[in-house]
Amino acid sequence: MRGGSPTNKKNKVPFFFSLQMKYAMSYLVIFVVVLLLLNTYPVLASQDLLFASKRDSLKSQTAVMASALMELESLSSDQVARVMNMLDSMGLTRILVTDPAGLILYDSTNPGPQELPEGESPPPQEYRYALYQEVVSALRGSDVFYSRYTDRVFTSTAAMPIVYRGMVIGSIYILEVDQAQGELLYSLQQNLRTISLVIAAVTLVMSTLFSKVLTARIAALLRAFRIVGEGEYGHRLQPVGRDELAQLAGEFNSLTDRLQATEEVRRRFVSDASHELKTPLASIRLLADSILQTDEMDPEMVQDFVTDIGAEAERLTRITEHLLSLSRLDSLPVGDAWAVDVSQVTERIVSLLQPVADAAGVSVEQNLKPGCVVLCTEDDLSQICFNLVENAIKYNYPGGKVFLSVYPDGDQILLEVGDTGVGIPEEDLPKVFNRFYRVDKARSRAAGGTGLGLSIVRDTVRRHGGWVTARPRNPEGSLFTAGLPRCEPKQDRKGAEQ
Repeated sequence: MRGGSPTNKKNKVPFFFSLQMKYAMSYLVIFVVVLLLLNTYPVLASQDLLFASKRDSLKSQTAVMASALMELESLSSDQVARVMNMLDSMGLTRILVTDPAGLILYDSTNPGPQELPEGESPPPQEYRYALYQEVVSALRGSDVFYSRYTDRVFTSTAAMPIVYRGMVIGSIYILEVDQAQGELLYSLQQNLRTISLVIAAVTLVMSTLFSKVLTARIAALLRAFRIVGEGEYGHRLQPVGRDELAQLAGEFNSLTDRLQATEEVRRRFVSDASHELKTPLASIRLLADSILQTDEMDPEMVQDFVTDIGAEAERLTRITEHLLSLSRLDSLPVGDAWAVDVSQVTERIVSLLQPVADAAGVSVEQNLKPGCVVLCTEDDLSQICFNLVENAIKYNYPGGKVFLSVYPDGDQILLEVGDTGVGIPEEDLPKVFNRFYRVDKARSRAAGGTGLGLSIVRDTVRRHGGWVTARPRNPEGSLFTAGLPRCEPKQDRKGAEQ
């Protein structure tokens, strides 16, 4: 069909709601989380490691300088400058030494009076105080360290009091601006971003491919369901791999096998039923047309034709009744069951069929054990017995025999119906319980059979948890055996124990 099926268009899942999109998004979310961790944890860990290294380094340098200045009884600009000039600043950006009031005695970025060029005056006095929080804290006796990373630069400060004989005689303040390690950390961040972008691109491509491969098998399964839903029960899937989807494909194939078998049985049943109903209807129509089209017909012939019409009508009635029985067995649940004596029901059925047996010249021998009770309905059990015994009589020879036995066997009650009749070929035994199946169609129609009696027996027995088999009888004839679960406690018709 050009343009696709309307049903497929209606059932088509939007891409953003499809499993492929969901799988791809799930992969992306996982990798986004991983990339965020990759871009944050190493950088933060490296930054903390650099902070710790700088804290130890600056505190160590500050302690060395403070120890050298502690040897002085009092701090003056000249003495402090002399001591600081002997010490190595080790790449520090700025070093300040103050007196207890915060007055700057030494500043590595601004030379002292002794270091001023000739003719240059010192800076104003108000700019000679170190108005820093670190210095204030150091003058109060605390060791201070601060560090921050901004604009690719590490800026670190440390301050420490200068103590002489338990008294704070000044403070030392150092500043380090480290651009080299800042650039190194920034380069690490850039490299991680580049790697993350590459991984993100690869993840996007791979997640799309993986989700497409995975959802392709699900889409194939969905298409297969739609194809089978349209009636093509022969459609099969090829299982790929050994995962759950492969098992699901195998289960789908098993399901379609059963559906195909059921559909074939249904079609054959409809075909056979139509054929069986068409034959007597055609006969009735032919006989009726013969009567209507013949002006002067012998009354005896008319009576024969009417008799044949009645026989065909009876056959139609039997077929219809059997079809209704099978329909009831297929659709209705099992009714209320009660304790029924199989021997008593069998004896009653034999009494009903005795005139048929006498007319066919067939004798019936019974071996019915007492106390053979099953949980069933009397109507269902009567139908089982009636069909088996009637078949044994109909498909027998004049002067033949029918053997009936009812006896317990463990936790079951067995009903055996044997005959000395025509028998059933070995290759036909598995098919005798199929609907409309006849071993000898001509003989079956002559005997008035519909080909449904044994199907009714099988379905009825199975409804009550039993089984039925057919096998050749030695030396001649057939033997049908039906087994039903034995019922030990006697129950009334309402199912209550007596």
